[in-house]
Amino acid sequence: MMSRIRQFLTPGWVLTAVLAIGFAYLAFTVLAPWQLGKNTETRERNQQITQAFDVDPVPAADLFPDDGELAEGTEWRRVTLRGEYLPDDEVLLRNRPVDGSPASHALTPFRDSDGSVYLVNRGFEVPTDGGIPDMERAPAGQVDIMGYARRSELPSQTPPVEGGADEPAQVYNIHTDTIAELTDQPLHHDYVQLSEDQPGGLRAIPLPTLETGPYLAYGVQWIFFGIMAPLALVWFVVAEVRERRRDRAEQEAMLAADDGAGAGSPASLS
Repeated sequence: MMSRIRQFLTPGWVLTAVLAIGFAYLAFTVLAPWQLGKNTETRERNQQITQAFDVDPVPAADLFPDDGELAEGTEWRRVTLRGEYLPDDEVLLRNRPVDGSPASHALTPFRDSDGSVYLVNRGFEVPTDGGIPDMERAPAGQVDIMGYARRSELPSQTPPVEGGADEPAQVYNIHTDTIAELTDQPLHHDYVQLSEDQPGGLRAIPLPTLETGPYLAYGVQWIFFGIMAPLALVWFVVAEVRERRRDRAEQEAMLAADDGAGAGSPASLS
């Protein structure tokens, strides 16, 4: 038994075993949970969005706390605002593609009738020649708008660009604290994404597609691969053992044949 085990204690077999076991461990503890976790997150997001769309719009003040973030499960709820845009404090969101195409978004503060200031993503326009696209200025005076409650994003690693006389300030993420500093406006922590066909709206941002994606299938595949890796190792070991047994049996048969031939020769009979 020990001699058979020692036959596989060669660098090639040891490395193969380590790789197979390591891959199986990685598949079960990292790769499969990663894909299955993304599937769970996508399903929960889709469920949240579906539930949010089924609820009637409410005033933004009912969802946006005076100091703090949106409550859990309230993102994508439809909210209404009555007040006025502050177009002089508009900020441009650069390099935010829409459906795979380059796009720049207009982020405009909006003062509600109660005095609160919300950041509103009015939509996007497609830049020409990599420059700043022409964007229709937000309307003056009081308007009623509706949009979706959205959470503030993390700060961008790229610093914002200060605005000039003819150009707005530019940011690379919708991080409301950064934009509040640029505009010197007391913005709420989270923001509003404008719905389609609203006053001041540009090209409407498409709503997320409610698809689960391939994550569940990928997760199951990684589990399958994790199972197959050690099974493949066992199969190769068994095949190697059988091959060596067959070779040994053939050698023993050849030796027996040689011994028989030698015993039956004339020289041996004399």
